[in-house]
Amino acid sequence: MKAGCLIVLVLAVAACCTAPVLLSAAAGRSGGQGQVDAAAAGIPARMLTAYLTGTSQVTAYVPGCQGMRWQILAGIAHVESDHAAGRQISPNGDITPPITGPRLDGSGAGGNTTAIPDTDGGAWDGDTAYERAVGPFQFLPETFRVYGKDGNGDGTISPHNTDDAATAAAVYLCGNGRDLTDRDQLRAAIHTYNRSWAYVDDVVSGIDRYDASGSTRGVPTGNAGVVIHAALAQQGLPYSWGGGGPDGPGTGICCSPGGQDGRTITGFDCSGLTQYAYAQAGINLPRTAAEQAGAGRRIPASAGVSALQPGDLIFYGYSPTADSTIHHVGIYLGDGQMINAPRPGKPVRIDPVNAMPDYAGGTRLL
Repeated sequence: MKAGCLIVLVLAVAACCTAPVLLSAAAGRSGGQGQVDAAAAGIPARMLTAYLTGTSQVTAYVPGCQGMRWQILAGIAHVESDHAAGRQISPNGDITPPITGPRLDGSGAGGNTTAIPDTDGGAWDGDTAYERAVGPFQFLPETFRVYGKDGNGDGTISPHNTDDAATAAAVYLCGNGRDLTDRDQLRAAIHTYNRSWAYVDDVVSGIDRYDASGSTRGVPTGNAGVVIHAALAQQGLPYSWGGGGPDGPGTGICCSPGGQDGRTITGFDCSGLTQYAYAQAGINLPRTAAEQAGAGRRIPASAGVSALQPGDLIFYGYSPTADSTIHHVGIYLGDGQMINAPRPGKPVRIDPVNAMPDYAGGTRLL
């Protein structure tokens, strides 16, 4: 049985994230090469999360791919759908109403001159006669059928889910293993997406703009960067009591002190999120927050937050000097912020370290 962020005390069971959590003003920030203010970049926060998701998962499908970053996906999606402008995006990434392009019947309407007969029975594009491009990345149904991935881990693959579509776009652009740090290979990859050099120029212009906006605060390279990037990509996923682990989001157990039945929710609790993020760097963490406190070099609470480095685990406990009382864990991002699966009813998000009153120090494994 998964224990979640639970610790057993002598007379009580204390839950992960039982203390009130304040939403940070930085909750819309995230990044690959650095943390970026989504609003300042002109990108809805949930779309930025999807671009991070696609970036973090691409090497699982194309191990030889190099240089994929969220800015590339943002450049594509800006041109294709203006980041799903005018649509609602649910916490799990579903977009409503669906985004569909012009009917590709060869009539010339919408700029199309080649008729493309229907391949999906209208399942994704609502058209049983001809194809229409679908989703925020405007895939043809036939193409998405080949490249579509379950980016949010909900068991369904849909071009109208921003995580699924972003992961599919990342895989498509990587080809058989492109090096996207090479400008020529990047342009060639974009040209396969739309065989127009004017289109390529538009997308590259957007990528350059997002590169500039994404460098405000650096995420470290190496394993610390891998851990932080993987955790940031889970923003928006729901808290699930006892849920998630090294393999990603999952259902949990019953029941939290507030009554949440984790068996009905796919997501992460606090230590499930940290397990997943560290697993991406090849580090296996124990399941509970209290156990994770003993997994690396301990940083005592008395050293203060200034002793932390990005990628460190940070803990909260009823006694700052007794690891057995630890009930919550997050991942330090720098600048007094952490990526956090806070409590039932709240999604994975960025919070200030001082959002909870019982800071108990950190642990360094990287």
